[in-house]
Amino acid sequence: MPRGQLVLPACMFGAFVIWATGSTGQFIPNLNNACYACLCHVATMCDMSNGCVGGYCGPYNISRVYWVDAGMVVLPDDVPERNHAWSDCARSFSCAKRIIAGYLVKFGKDCNGDGVTNCFDYMMVNGNGGYGCHAPLNRSANGRRWLQRFDQCRL
Repeated sequence: MPRGQLVLPACMFGAFVIWATGSTGQFIPNLNNACYACLCHVATMCDMSNGCVGGYCGPYNISRVYWVDAGMVVLPDDVPERNHAWSDCARSFSCAKRIIAGYLVKFGKDCNGDGVTNCFDYMMVNGNGGYGCHAPLNRSANGRRWLQRFDQCRL
C-alpha cells in the first residue's frame, strides 16, 4: 500500500454510505437513527403494535397520501398496485422508515428558518405536511402534543 493512502474495510464503507444517504440512497441532512426514533416517538410514542386507525397506520402514523408522496415504498417482493401495499409497509418499522425517508427527500427543508435542516424541521414537515411546514405546530392540540413529545426526545 502506498504511503499516506487510506483504505477502509468494505464493512465500514457500507455503514458510512447507509448513514450518509439515509434509507433511500439519497442524502438527507441530519436524518439519522436518533431522528427516526424521535419522529416515531412523536407520532405514536413508537407503538410498534399500532395498526391502522382513521386512515393512519403503523408506528409513524402514515397515511396513504403521505405514502404516495413518498414514492409508494413497499415491502420486498410487493407491488404498489396491491390494495394494502401501503398499509402493510407503514406497519413494518423498517419499511415505514423508508417511507419517511422518501417523504423527507421530497419535502425536507428548513421549516423554522434557523438556517439548519434538522430533526425538528422533519417533525414539522410530518406535522404540517410537506407544503405547509412553516406553520407553527402549537395551533392545535395534536400539534402541541407533537411538540411535547419532541421535547422528550430532543436530539
